[in-house]
Amino acid sequence: MQLIDTHVHINFDVFQSELEAVRQRWLEAGVIRLVHSCVEPDEFASIQALAHKFPEVFFAVGLHPLDAHKWVPQSEDQILSLGKSDPKVVAIGEMGLDFYKAENQAIQETAFLAQLDVAKKLDKPVIIHCRDAAARMRELLQDYWASRGAVQGVMHCWGGGPQETEWFVDLGFYISFSGIVTFKNATQIHESARIVPISRLLIETDCPFLAPVPKRGKRNEPAYVRYVADRVACLRGVSTEEIAKITTENAYRLFGFS
Repeated sequence: MQLIDTHVHINFDVFQSELEAVRQRWLEAGVIRLVHSCVEPDEFASIQALAHKFPEVFFAVGLHPLDAHKWVPQSEDQILSLGKSDPKVVAIGEMGLDFYKAENQAIQETAFLAQLDVAKKLDKPVIIHCRDAAARMRELLQDYWASRGAVQGVMHCWGGGPQETEWFVDLGFYISFSGIVTFKNATQIHESARIVPISRLLIETDCPFLAPVPKRGKRNEPAYVRYVADRVACLRGVSTEEIAKITTENAYRLFGFS
C-alpha cells in the first residue's frame, strides 16, 4: 500500500536528531511522496536541501498568514524565482488567512493575493491555510476567480464543516484531512470527510503537529499518515487500501508528480 503525506514540516528542530530514523519509518509505512510546506522565505534553503537529499520529498514555497507581517516587495520575487528554478517545487504555500491567532487581516490578505498571483504565473497549485476565516477566504477567491481566473489548490489540515467544505469544493479545491479527523469530538470534520468527492480527497500529517489517534499527544511524523487514512476509510465505509490508492492518485494529479 502506497501513501502520500501532502503536508509536512520535517525541517523543524524536533526532527533533526533522528531524521534518518524518521525517514526509515515513513518508508516502511509506504509513504512514497511527501510535500514539505513552507512558513516563510527564511526556510527556503533548509527545505530545498531536504528535498534534494531525499528523492521522495518535494516542496512548496510561500509565506504563512501568521508571518504575513514579514511580506515585503522582494518576497514575491523570491518565491517566483525558486518556483521557476527548482523542479522539486510543486506548489506555492502555505498561504492563506488565520483570524484565530492574528488580527492583521489587511496584511494577511495582501500577502495571500500576491501569492495567488505567483501561483498563477507559475501555473502551480496553492496550499491554503484557513482558520476561522472561511467566509472571507471564499469571498477573496470568488473575486479573484472572476477577475483573474481560477487557481488549483488544496485546503490543508481542513477543519471546516460540511457547508464550508462545499464552498471550496465548488471553487475547485482539493480537501486535505490531518490527524484532527481521528479525534473523537471532531464531528463536523468527520461529516466533511464523508462528503468530499472522492476525486478531491487528500490526507496529510501536518507534522510535527496534530498527531492522530493513537499517537495523540506525541510528536507527529509522516509515518502516521496511515492512521489518517484508516480513519477516513472508516468514515466513508471503504478500505484503507482504497483511500490510499485514491488519495495517492489525487496527489499525483494535483502536484504533477511524475
